[in-house]
Amino acid sequence: MQKLHNILKGIALQSVSGEADIEIKGISIDSRKIEEGWLFVAIKGTQTDGHRFIDKAIEQGAAAIIFEEGEIENPGNVILIRVKDSASAAGIAAHNFYDQPSHKFLLVGVTGTNGKTTIATLLFKLFRKLGYSCGLVSTVQNQINDEIVPASHTTPDAVNLNALLAGMADAGCSHVFMESSSHAIHQKRMEGLRFAGGIFSNITHDHLDYHKTFDEYIRVKKSFFDDLPDTAFSLSNLDDKRGTIMLQNTNARRLYYSLLTMADFKGKILENGLTGLVMDVNGQEVHFRLIGAFNAYNLLAVYGAAIALDEDKEEVLSALSSITGAEGRFDVSQSPGEGIIGIVDYAHTPDALLNVLTTIKQLRKGDESVITVVGCGGDRDKTKRPLMAEAACEYSHKCIFTSDNPRTEDPEAILNDMVNGLKSEYKRRSLVIRDRREAIKTAVMLARPGDIVLIAGKGHEKYQEINGVKHHFDDKEELNECFKER
Repeated sequence: MQKLHNILKGIALQSVSGEADIEIKGISIDSRKIEEGWLFVAIKGTQTDGHRFIDKAIEQGAAAIIFEEGEIENPGNVILIRVKDSASAAGIAAHNFYDQPSHKFLLVGVTGTNGKTTIATLLFKLFRKLGYSCGLVSTVQNQINDEIVPASHTTPDAVNLNALLAGMADAGCSHVFMESSSHAIHQKRMEGLRFAGGIFSNITHDHLDYHKTFDEYIRVKKSFFDDLPDTAFSLSNLDDKRGTIMLQNTNARRLYYSLLTMADFKGKILENGLTGLVMDVNGQEVHFRLIGAFNAYNLLAVYGAAIALDEDKEEVLSALSSITGAEGRFDVSQSPGEGIIGIVDYAHTPDALLNVLTTIKQLRKGDESVITVVGCGGDRDKTKRPLMAEAACEYSHKCIFTSDNPRTEDPEAILNDMVNGLKSEYKRRSLVIRDRREAIKTAVMLARPGDIVLIAGKGHEKYQEINGVKHHFDDKEELNECFKER
């Protein structure tokens, strides 16, 4: 419990009706969860407006309401707190309610279009290996040391996020590594948190269904660094053409990593194969277990962040050399006997798919064929669908276009968006198989010994969402089952 006046510290208040010297037992942005003595924060969300449920929250026993618009009739003894921005207020209030957990450890946020999960996961694994108690907030899973906490969004809502961070603080975590998505930044889910550092991986066209324009997407990502304190570090990919733009207004210490030019953390790929990467990192040769040039960037980001957090260079490189990546990120398996290589990857943007396919091209030793299975999610940015199909065809010998997570869209319409603009030579080496299980099975049946089958788009996900219902589906599980049947 917390006193209401403590919960309101740092929030831009417009008016408060009633005495704020009361105990608040809980906090929520979901009126259905409100109990006697709780604080309800009414937020205008993307799907619904919490202001519509203020009466319900009062009926269920809310002691106080934070809101930003309208008039509340017959509130009884409920304290009404009008604010300029209730989304921002929710983040600050939740942080205060949970006793400001981000002040109790070093919190590092990772943002960018691709690489967030891998960088955050590698940092978590690295610092665990270095002997620290750590927390992880990621797309794949949330984790407090060895305890796994299921994840439903890249970044949870403000209240659930602070509850999770409070659990990490209670467990004695000294470091927490968190994916910071553009949605979370824009919706102010991380408002009030104190960051020790921020990392930028790269930016390409994605989430335009939400942000509408690429410029707005860039602005949102950049705002994360704009808000970092001068006590923090900011680390950016100098090889991304917007890598310097991201840090141009930050008060944090600026650091850069690069494979192509001089930087604070400079890497060079010496060898790149299915057994991993050999790299020169700031003059030291190291073998890593991760594969591909995109992972060379991820490793440099992790190395740079660790050094920025005052870790020893030798210890960091030694520990990093033995660490594997995140589940569903260039996840390699092999069919018994025939040596067909299967790769499951989360690549769901044109740039990410190109990264994976160009890496596969570099790893090919001879005349192996590359067979790619890929789809696009429903209710998401439609502009990337033809680009995904073109990228798949350009670097594959055969493509099978299939269903991803159609959500509420017609899978056939999504597939049509992907293939309609393809040139005839690409269409000749493509198949459209709507059923994802059948598509994976067909890819494995078409493969010859030594060929490479890439299944892209879903990676770590253990479900397929159709008409709003999640059905169990695991690409790696399906791939290995097809290997057994072959």
